[in-house]
Amino acid sequence: MSDFLTLFAPALPEIFVLAMVSLILVIDAALDDSKRYVAYVLSLATVVGAAFLTARDFSTMPVLALGGLFIDDPLADVLKLFLYLTVAVVMVYSRDYLRQRGLYKGEFFVLALFALLGMMVMVSASHFLTLYLGLELLSLSLYAMVALQRDSSVATEAAMKYFVLGALASGMLLYGMSMVYGVTGSLALGDIAQNLSDGTDLRIPLVFGIVFIVAGLAFKLGAVPFHMWVPDVYHGAPTAMTLFIGSAPKIAAFAFVVRILGQGLESQVAEWRDMLVILAVLSMAVGNIAAIAQSNLKRMFAYSTISHMGFMLLGILAGSQNGYGSAMFYVLVYALMSLGGFGMILLLSRAGFEADQLDDFRGLNRRSPWLAFVMLLLMFSMAGIPPTVGFYAKLSVLQAVVEIGYVWLAVAAVLFSLIGAFYYLRIVKLMYFDTPHDTETISACPDARVIMSANGLAVLALGILPQPLMAVCVHAVGTSF
Repeated sequence: MSDFLTLFAPALPEIFVLAMVSLILVIDAALDDSKRYVAYVLSLATVVGAAFLTARDFSTMPVLALGGLFIDDPLADVLKLFLYLTVAVVMVYSRDYLRQRGLYKGEFFVLALFALLGMMVMVSASHFLTLYLGLELLSLSLYAMVALQRDSSVATEAAMKYFVLGALASGMLLYGMSMVYGVTGSLALGDIAQNLSDGTDLRIPLVFGIVFIVAGLAFKLGAVPFHMWVPDVYHGAPTAMTLFIGSAPKIAAFAFVVRILGQGLESQVAEWRDMLVILAVLSMAVGNIAAIAQSNLKRMFAYSTISHMGFMLLGILAGSQNGYGSAMFYVLVYALMSLGGFGMILLLSRAGFEADQLDDFRGLNRRSPWLAFVMLLLMFSMAGIPPTVGFYAKLSVLQAVVEIGYVWLAVAAVLFSLIGAFYYLRIVKLMYFDTPHDTETISACPDARVIMSANGLAVLALGILPQPLMAVCVHAVGTSF
């Protein structure tokens, strides 16, 4: 029995989440519509329980488990804790929205927890098979979440686009992994890194494998030119699902990228760095320029996501501990900002009305000065304006790029960031200087209002004191690699 516990102890949070999801499925099947809150409460309890298990057994050094398929290290534990926080906030923000649209059902919470499980597997993977298993578990859950509103043709169309392009990207990723396996003779990231550092004569197959892997990773991040699905999925999916897709999976995608490129293919940094430079520049350019033309806030945030992923890639392409730490800091900050931005749309929405147009934010300061101030903080942070944390996040990745001598890339990033500031500040102008079209009272739940306030204040507090979180990120990366 003790050997069994020792073998599976590093994966105890994943086992707990899986057991709770199975329990919620059974319980929800026996509930009528008046008791759907039970699935909601149990889902939040699942996230809290997993956070407790992760924090209790927080790893100080990397520990391989399950025959080398799974790794428990500081990087995985820190990312998991932020995943739990993100998913819990998504559930709180989404509750009223789902209830008003007949989507307040166990299916949403079960799919969210299955997606969380996939993300947990991804961040703790030390093997190509485990990485792919976690990715597909996450992807299949997201496809179903987008299509959950069955009577919406727009949501169904978005789900189909997401599924078809996601399957194509998964195929490219799998093909690239198979080519790396053919060159190295192993699927374990540690063995791959060791075999490649010893040198190989199969340079051409290896380079082709890296190209396919980077292309698959770029799709999952929504980087240009693999960004086609992002605006349509963000716009077509119900806002609660868009909130989920636009926050937590980005943290898992960062882990996926850094595990493969930073650990498995670290010795080939010269091969994949140039590809990431192109992806980063194109993402920042297309994302920021295309966002200016959007009148729908969800589509604007979709293009904003593309540009932010370009910034995150700047840290990864640095290929250093400081670069990976900066990229990790950036993606955590982005998840926080994305939660606030999409959460504000949910708070302002009501039955029969989606507050996803720019005009819906006109005169928000007259309707709710506090929510307008919180939105101002979020927009300032996304634009990278001090003293919000978005400024420090962008500064940290720019420093990592300058350290490796890519000064021109940092200059280009600053210029694109200035372009992006326009459409963020446009929302601030609408809130404070325009006359409101909608005079309905904002009727959000007290718990959602409190968390939204904490969300906005966290953006400001982390901007004033970013060092603790940055130190955690750099330490987690340095200890794990």
